[in-house]
Amino acid sequence: MPSTLALSLPAKGAAFTPTTIERRPLRDDDVRIDISFCGICHTDLHFGHDDWGGTLFPFVPGHEITGVVSEVGDAVTAFGVGDRVGVGCMVNSCGRCAPCTAGEEQYCTEGFVKTYSARDHDGTVTLGGYSQSIVVAERFVLRIPDELELAGAAPLLCAGVTVYSPLRRWGAGPGKKVGVLGMGGLGHLGVKIAAAMGAEVTLLGRSPEKRDDALGFGAARFVDTRDSAELAALAGHFDLIVNTVPALLDVDTYLGLLDLGGTLVNVGAPGDPVASYNVFSLLSARRSIAGSSIGGIRETQDMLDFCTKHKITSEIEMIPADRVPEAWENLSGVRYRYVIDIATLGAP
Repeated sequence: MPSTLALSLPAKGAAFTPTTIERRPLRDDDVRIDISFCGICHTDLHFGHDDWGGTLFPFVPGHEITGVVSEVGDAVTAFGVGDRVGVGCMVNSCGRCAPCTAGEEQYCTEGFVKTYSARDHDGTVTLGGYSQSIVVAERFVLRIPDELELAGAAPLLCAGVTVYSPLRRWGAGPGKKVGVLGMGGLGHLGVKIAAAMGAEVTLLGRSPEKRDDALGFGAARFVDTRDSAELAALAGHFDLIVNTVPALLDVDTYLGLLDLGGTLVNVGAPGDPVASYNVFSLLSARRSIAGSSIGGIRETQDMLDFCTKHKITSEIEMIPADRVPEAWENLSGVRYRYVIDIATLGAP
């Protein structure tokens, strides 16, 4: 079987180890990708630390992958050698259920196959993009428009579509007041995308030093969530709040910022995912709490095309592969996404 170099966590609590992993031989519908860049997502850490249980070790993280096609199977029609492509959080699904046939593979009733730490339909364990190459079925490969540079586009494959999907579904646009809660890897893209959709955007965060960034990304205002007076002034203000924070929150506080019929959509997943709220926070103004998970392949391609039109990419800090452990320790401090230069993997 073809092999490739990767960064692996051999066991829970172990350190990253450069290792050689195997990729499957090309099937008729497969695309082999030489990986150029891979973003570091907070979900990588949750799986690496086994926060949610069930991580399959040895573990190779990475689901914000961009690169160039190096080989295609005999039945592949959408891609050719040399094409600029990406892979996000999914590499397979049943393809038969109602969500799959509607282009929402992320809600596959049999469960989509994650790009890492999942058992694929052939029984093999998936290994992610902290590696030099990957083999993926054609229908889970995204085309990266030429106008998007590959490094800044990598985080769009997870962080970008994770905020784009709820913004589109809940109608962010002209005349809508949108709050983006948290300004990390997801939140800064949420501000950019919501503003590009024409919504009035408010960044709700705990880092005043990011105020100028938020305004530069298109927010109309920055509100410090530790300032109770600032929050009180926004009571009943928002049509939609997208919560990108991977930590438990005082849910009732943010429900109180919603207008009649407003929705709080959760896309950030904390290590402890169990939250609570007062039901009267919902009943008092027909408010809703919702969740949204990444996006389907069709929607992800739509997002890439939208970001191309509006010149949106992630703000990144490029790092060599040997700095991945350091980046994992400092993920909350990056502005706004670490991206691994895979060309450095294996370098002296």
